Amino acid sequence: MCGIFGIHGLQQPQVSRSRAIALSKRLRHRGPDWSGCYVGRDCILAHERLAIVGVDTGAQPLTSEDEKQILSVNGEIYNYLALKKTLPADAKFKTHSDCEVILHL
Repeated sequence: MCGIFGIHGLQQPQVSRSRAIALSKRLRHRGPDWSGCYVGRDCILAHERLAIVGVDTGAQPLTSEDEKQILSVNGEIYNYLALKKTLPADAKFKTHSDCEVILHL
């Protein structure tokens, strides 16, 4: 089970990044396979990943191609292959993660 930590409504999120990462480390026992951090205009999203699918390239938080959507998921998308088949042929994926399909729905 992954660990997700987020802060929203920050004036200067870059200033709080190291503190957010330190707090996220407290969740690392939930997701020991990867640690990721996204810093936006007014938010920070940190993810401690327990890899199940896409072990080699499933780093989170995930971002859409235009980076307007940021995603952290705790769970497994069991029907992700079926969902992928419903997407346009030109849908681009950065990872082999089951969760990335959500960004295209």
